[in-house]
Amino acid sequence: VQLQASGGGLVQAGGSLGLSCATSGLTFRDRTISWFRQAPGEEREFVAGIRVSGGNRYYADSVKGRFTISKDNAKNTAYLQMSGLKPEDTAVYYCAAATGIIASTVRDRGRYDVWGQGTQVTVSS
Repeated sequence: VQLQASGGGLVQAGGSLGLSCATSGLTFRDRTISWFRQAPGEEREFVAGIRVSGGNRYYADSVKGRFTISKDNAKNTAYLQMSGLKPEDTAVYYCAAATGIIASTVRDRGRYDVWGQGTQVTVSS
């Protein structure tokens, strides 16, 4: 079972960036795929999540209206499109997979059993 996150980089404030999370070895349709991020000295926090079956989307308040999570079932891949980026969005972004997620648990990182390696996103002011 593997999650491969990619697409991070350096972007100016107000710019856009897209992340991908390619999954393998798991049943994609049974999973919720989420993005978390961790800035230096901070705890890892929930950013966005999507239930593959049904397509329910969840967002942290801090990114609502700026970030969009999506999926491609044929490619077993989830995406995070980020726009209107701010310096405070700078962090290492991780994708994670879980089963049995509902709206009240999607933000709980302890619920996720598979994690990708992380990709750095840096937003300059």
